[in-house]
Amino acid sequence: MSVDIDWNNLGFDYMQLPYRYVAHWKDGAWDEGTLSTDPNLTLNEGSPILHYGQGAFEGLKAYRTKSGKIQLFRPDQNAHRLHNSAEKLLMPPFPEDRFVNAVKQVVAANHEYVPPYGTGATLYLRPMLIGVGPNIGVAPAKEYIFDVFAMPVGPYFKGGMVPTKFIVADQHDRAAHYGTGQAKVGGNYAASLQAGKFAHEHGYGDAIYLDPIEHKYIEEVGSANFFGISKDGKTLKTPKSPSILPSITKYSILTLAHDRFGMKTEETKIAITDLDQFGEAGACGTAAVITPIASITYHGHEHVFYSETEVGPYTKKIYDELTGIQFGDVPAPEGWIVDVPVN
Repeated sequence: MSVDIDWNNLGFDYMQLPYRYVAHWKDGAWDEGTLSTDPNLTLNEGSPILHYGQGAFEGLKAYRTKSGKIQLFRPDQNAHRLHNSAEKLLMPPFPEDRFVNAVKQVVAANHEYVPPYGTGATLYLRPMLIGVGPNIGVAPAKEYIFDVFAMPVGPYFKGGMVPTKFIVADQHDRAAHYGTGQAKVGGNYAASLQAGKFAHEHGYGDAIYLDPIEHKYIEEVGSANFFGISKDGKTLKTPKSPSILPSITKYSILTLAHDRFGMKTEETKIAITDLDQFGEAGACGTAAVITPIASITYHGHEHVFYSETEVGPYTKKIYDELTGIQFGDVPAPEGWIVDVPVN
C-alpha cells in the first residue's frame, strides 16, 4: 500500500479521502449518482436539514482480510435501515441495491485507505440522506442529497477491550416512544450530548437512558444497544422498546449467540432494578462492536457485573466470533459478507 499513514495509531477522526459518492433527488426521481472528488456540499440556506433536521445517516465498515481482499459486513441491513429512517422523515428512500453499490464504489475508489489486516483498523463509511433546497415552512424538502464518504479509523479499544463504567441518565431522555428513536437521525444524537457530557465529566464512559414513559427500563447505552448475559451463560437478553435504534451489530450478536453458542436469546423489557440476573453486560454498535460494561451506577448505587478490569468469557467469545467474521477469519452466515472487487 502506497498511502503514508500510521495504521497502528489511527483514532476515530474525520479524514478527507479522494472519493465520495453523491446522488441528487429532484422532480420526483434520483439521478444516476457519481463519484466526486469534492468533499463539500452546497446547500441553500433554507434547506430543511438545517432548520428541521430532515436527514438520516448510517455507519458501516469495510475490512481487509488476511489474504488482502476487502469485504463489507451486512451492508444490505444498513441500506434497509436508512430506507426506514427516510420513510419516517418523509424523504424519498435511496434504492437499497443502489445503496450497496454506492458503498462498494466508494470503498473500491479509496481502496488504498482500507487499513492492513492485523492492525485492527477499518475503513469507516458514513452514508447520509438530507433534505435540501429553498424551503422555510415546516414541510418535507423538494430536493434531497444522498452522500457516502469514508475514512480509515483505528480500533475503538486502544490496548484491547476494557470494561467501562456507565451512569444512568434518569434526568434525560434520548428519544420518545413512537418518535424517531428507531430511526438513525441527528436529533437523537443531539439529545444525548448533555447527558454524555455529564457522564464523561464524572468519570463514566457514557450515559444509559431509560424508557421515556416510566423511567424504569433500560433503552440505550449512549449511542449503542445494551445486552446482558445470564450468570450461567445460557441466556442473552436485549431491551425491547419502540424508541431503540435497531442495531445491526445487536441482531448479529443475537444470531451468533443462538446459532453458534446455543444460547437462549430474548428481546424483552429489562428493568434497571433487575440487573442481578446478569453476570456480564455490554454495549454494542458499529464503532466498538462490543464495549464490556464494568458497572452501572443508578441513584448513587454502583452495580458491578463480571469484573471492573477483565472482560467476561461469554462476552469475549461473542466478540471474537463476530470480529472473526468481519475480518474474514471465521466463516460467515450466508449473505453477511459482501466482497468489494478492486480493479
